[in-house]
Amino acid sequence: MEQDVTQQMDEQEKKTPERLQEKFAQLDQILADLQKKDISLEEAFARYQEGVELVKQCNAAIDRVEKQVQVLQADTESEAAN
Repeated sequence: MEQDVTQQMDEQEKKTPERLQEKFAQLDQILADLQKKDISLEEAFARYQEGVELVKQCNAAIDRVEKQVQVLQADTESEAAN
């Protein structure tokens, strides 16, 4: 089981930072778009919705990584106690 978690973490760790950086770049672009004076209300609302969805995805990815870190810490602590 520990090995399965480690393998999953290795695969996700390779992808998560890149995905998060891509999502953060998209959020930066959305913010820039929303600050434009010539953006229509409809376009602003659509971009806002995209931003909200991206923030949810980022939060979920960060939560997954935090849980994985907790598992690793618990494993390390239990190994150290033995």
